[in-house]
Amino acid sequence: MGNCCSKNDNFEKALEIGRPPNIKKLFPNSKALIVSGKVIDRAMIAKGKAMTIAANGRSSFIIKGSLMAAQKANAAIIIEIAKSESNYCPVSFWNMAMFVDQMCNELGITVPVAVHADHYGIKSDKDIEIAKVEIPSMFDAGITSIAIDASHLPEDKNLLANIELCKYVPAWAGLETEVGEIKGDQGLSTPIEAVFQIAGLNANGVFPDWIALNNGTTHGIEASASGIQVELTAEIHKALEKYKMSGAQHGTSGNSSDKLREIAQNTHTTKANVATALQMISWGVEVNDYGNAIIDKEGKFTKVKGKGASEEMWASVVAYANEKGWKKGDYKSLNLPFENKFCGQNKEIRDRMAKDVEDFVYNMLVNVFNAKDTAPLAIDAILKAGSYDLGPKVNKVEDAAAWTPAKIAEKAAKLSTDRGPAGDFDD
Repeated sequence: MGNCCSKNDNFEKALEIGRPPNIKKLFPNSKALIVSGKVIDRAMIAKGKAMTIAANGRSSFIIKGSLMAAQKANAAIIIEIAKSESNYCPVSFWNMAMFVDQMCNELGITVPVAVHADHYGIKSDKDIEIAKVEIPSMFDAGITSIAIDASHLPEDKNLLANIELCKYVPAWAGLETEVGEIKGDQGLSTPIEAVFQIAGLNANGVFPDWIALNNGTTHGIEASASGIQVELTAEIHKALEKYKMSGAQHGTSGNSSDKLREIAQNTHTTKANVATALQMISWGVEVNDYGNAIIDKEGKFTKVKGKGASEEMWASVVAYANEKGWKKGDYKSLNLPFENKFCGQNKEIRDRMAKDVEDFVYNMLVNVFNAKDTAPLAIDAILKAGSYDLGPKVNKVEDAAAWTPAKIAEKAAKLSTDRGPAGDFDD
């Protein structure tokens, strides 16, 4: 009984001091422990050889199922949405925290949860100016962590965009940066590029929690057998060790459980994004053991009877997609027009859509990612800091004079990198 009370006391104390100011202001009476992304990262580091799911909450069913899985696994978790997803999903940067807070309170979720704005893409100078207004608005709406992704730009522009835009990110918030667009096995990231990015940020007083790489994955439905290049990832993470960087693994859908275990065991990765798999599972599409949708001989998805949405609803989904002329990769755009229709099904159907996600995420957290029982470690990090602000993992170790804009341009010109094929690679 004493341990139970102690655990409850720790949760109540963390609830009091661990919620960032924006969360306290938005949800003053909430019992949801929404925290900075830094807290989640530190919990995985404390566990060792562990990473948690960053579940792309494309629908309310995905968010609900992921939170239930985290509670069952006693694991700290991240709920996220990408900038591009905000355009075709009912969940966006500006309402995701409300979804998470409401569901945590409804379901009695007591594990720490970060609300992450993933792939906040910067592709031009105009995007930078928009971001100076938009990023503060996202934190006003309850975001507690952000990935500034200017990887589409040349190396010097990527670095300078991060330096400029991090001025608009609260110091307490989780921060992710990216080197190399996600292009599968083309234009792979290198240790030299990664060190250039992180050293330049460090010199300018920016200390990211995570770095995302192009290490062999793709977004969406994985068609190739290559997937994540674990040795390359480990090599880059080792080159960054003095900066105490954690890895953010993108494009996990379609990579085998064994490959993901290798990432957790052999690299410094603490955050693993899962998007497409959760979408398919919530709908009842047949997937293999690691969440990649199975395609029939006609190139169509296979719906499992008695799983996910009702058979009648799935028929409507397919008919809608056919009418639009949408192919497999376009099905993600069904999230927005069908959210209310999915919510309008009977309770048994709604519950199983979330439960299927719960079962998949629970297995990933416990049996693949090694994230079980990381929730108390996240709470310990808050209590040890005595604050919602855990501060950076490393101090400035680089000379600012060597990383002025002019010096950054000079250094970038000497980099020899393969950026892979040109094109618009969707995040």
